[in-house]
Amino acid sequence: MRIRAYAQLLESYLSLTLKSMAESFGVSQEFIDSELSRFVAAGRLHCVIDKVGGIVVTNRPDTKNAQYQRTVKQGDLLLNRIQKLAGIVSM
Repeated sequence: MRIRAYAQLLESYLSLTLKSMAESFGVSQEFIDSELSRFVAAGRLHCVIDKVGGIVVTNRPDTKNAQYQRTVKQGDLLLNRIQKLAGIVSM
């Protein structure tokens, strides 16, 4: 449940301070830091924590780039299959 709330808050911002997140949820900065650290390490939240600056920076996965990479990979596979088929047919 908390991870959903964290994700919704982070979705609205590019970055925000641990202090403002802690105030938003009514908890201490240490608590929010440890919670976020666990979720980030588990890959459940897409952000980076700058402990020195006390800032949480979101790094949303780029779906367009992932789709492009997937399309290129599928195109390469298709091209290889066509070339193999052409080699078989020309025999």
